[in-house]
Amino acid sequence: MSIEIARARAEAAFKKKQEARIEGERAMAEYKARQQAVRERTAKLRALRLMRDEATKKMIAPAKKRSA
Repeated sequence: MSIEIARARAEAAFKKKQEARIEGERAMAEYKARQQAVRERTAKLRALRLMRDEATKKMIAPAKKRSA
């Protein structure tokens, strides 16, 4: 094997590993962004649910007092 062929193989292997690392970093960033979006949506939905439940309690509470 000549030095040029060995160098070309080494550079190709290095480039392949470098591209895989970059793709891995990109995938991790996308994963983290999706997880953050899920957490934000969950918090928003939880707040809406709590507001709905509180409003429902206020509507039901007077009705129970009147009928009792």
